[in-house]
Amino acid sequence: MLFISLSAFSQEIAYQEKKDMTYTSNGDAYSRERCKIDIYYPAGKKDFTTLIWFHGGGLTGGNKEIPDYLKNKGIAIVGVGYRLSPQVKVEDIIQDAADAVKWTFEHIAEYGGNMRKIALGGHSAGAYLSLMLGLNRSYLADRNISTEMLLGIASLSSQAITHFTARKEKGLTEFQPTVDELAPLFWVRKDAPPILLITGDRELEMVGRYEENAYLKRMLRLVGHPNVKLLELDGYDHGMTYPAYPLLLRELENWTKK
Repeated sequence: MLFISLSAFSQEIAYQEKKDMTYTSNGDAYSRERCKIDIYYPAGKKDFTTLIWFHGGGLTGGNKEIPDYLKNKGIAIVGVGYRLSPQVKVEDIIQDAADAVKWTFEHIAEYGGNMRKIALGGHSAGAYLSLMLGLNRSYLADRNISTEMLLGIASLSSQAITHFTARKEKGLTEFQPTVDELAPLFWVRKDAPPILLITGDRELEMVGRYEENAYLKRMLRLVGHPNVKLLELDGYDHGMTYPAYPLLLRELENWTKK
């Protein structure tokens, strides 16, 4: 796939896309089916920024995606597929996400990307995975990657408490708030990467989603995190990816400049 577009980051650029590349070392059929990535990148360009994008779907559904709005913007997007509950546990899904980050760090230079300009992002469940990887440093550390190497985390309407699918594994409902090791809030720290939190309108969002993110921002600030931003999109519900995408791109560009 090859076409030309004007980029917000640079001059006229040609883009290419490669699909269905396996990133897992697991040998079982379900892992080999789900743990694939697509990469969409500016061909012939060097030193570009890469956004690793995790899809939503409650950790129980959805497929890898490269959002159309994020195409042709001078960056690479790595769309990640991962295993789903109830076939696997939430912990296993986070491990898949970490493996996809490892693959990107190991291979992005082959496409011209800069491994010091890799950001994590996603919507809903995908945003949750991004925050878990960026805040709990152990997942990437187990793969010899420091979270300090991440450019930032762009989280669109994430759970900040324990994900409702993880709570369901314990027999809890979505109306039973929990903060444990499977909650981004559990791992707040001052030296986490830059974080952008975007949610829909607090009155239109999914259960408590804005308030969870507001609490996450507050706790990050209290522990001394210097670069966390929360945006609430008035009038938009959980499906707020637009106008969130342009805000995400603006923040990516700000992080890149710094």
